[in-house]
Amino acid sequence: MSDLVTLSVEDHVALITLNRPEVRNALNFPAYDQLERHLKTASADPEVRCVIVTGTDPAFCSGDDVREIMAAPKPAVAPPPVVKHKPTPAAMAALDCEKPMIAAINGAAIGWGMELALFADIRIASEKARFAEMFIKRGLICDVGGFYRLPAIVGPAKAAELLFSGDIIDAAEALRIGLVSEVVAHEALLDRARAMAARIAVNPPLALRYMKEGLRRTAYGDPHEIGSWAIETIRLLMKTEDHREGVASFLEKRAPVFSGR
Repeated sequence: MSDLVTLSVEDHVALITLNRPEVRNALNFPAYDQLERHLKTASADPEVRCVIVTGTDPAFCSGDDVREIMAAPKPAVAPPPVVKHKPTPAAMAALDCEKPMIAAINGAAIGWGMELALFADIRIASEKARFAEMFIKRGLICDVGGFYRLPAIVGPAKAAELLFSGDIIDAAEALRIGLVSEVVAHEALLDRARAMAARIAVNPPLALRYMKEGLRRTAYGDPHEIGSWAIETIRLLMKTEDHREGVASFLEKRAPVFSGR
C-alpha cells in the first residue's frame, strides 16, 4: 500500500503528513487507516514528545474523498452489522494521543480536515489556510471534533454559526475568533511549527503527558459518548435523500435542492 499518510521522527518530534495532494489530501478508507496507525505509533513511541500534523501542499485536508467514500456504489451483498457506539477510529486516535499535538494548517481544512485540525492542541495556520465544517452541505453532521472541541475553542454561538451554515472562513477570520493561535507566511509554516514543537519537546515527557491530560479533562471532558452518538447519527443520515442530493450536487457542480427526506 502506498504512503497516503507518512510518519517521520526527528529530535523527539513526529511529523505526520497527509500525502494525497492530487485530491487535496482527501481521506479515503486506506488513508484513514494509515492516519490512525501513525497517530497511535507516535503516541506510544517513548522517543516522541510532540506531534505535528500537516498536509502536502496545496491543502491540509479537504475531508472525506467524496467519490471513494460518499459516492461509492453500494455492495451487492449486505455488509455485516455495524457495531454500535464506536466513534471514528482515526478521531479517537487523535484525541487519545498522549503527546502534545500541533496542526500546521497549510491550506484548506474542510469537513473532516477541519475536524483533524480541531483535534490538535495548538493550531498554526498558513495565510493560505481555509476552514469549513461543511458537513451540513452534504446532509450530514460533523464528527466528534465539531461538537466536542469547536464550542470550547470559539464559543457556542460561533460554533453554531459555522456548523449550521457550512461557511468557509479564511485564516484571518480563524485567528480573530481564536480557532488558530497564529497565522504565518505560507513558506514559514512548517519551520514555525517545528520551532514550537522543539520548545515543547525539551520539557520532561511525563509532565507533558499529564499536562495534556489535565487540559483535556478541564477544557473538554470525555469525547467517547458524543463520538458514539455522532457516528451513529452520521450512519443514519447517510441513508437519506438529502445526503444523496448533497453528494450528487457536489459531483455535478450545481446547487443542491434539499427535500427534508
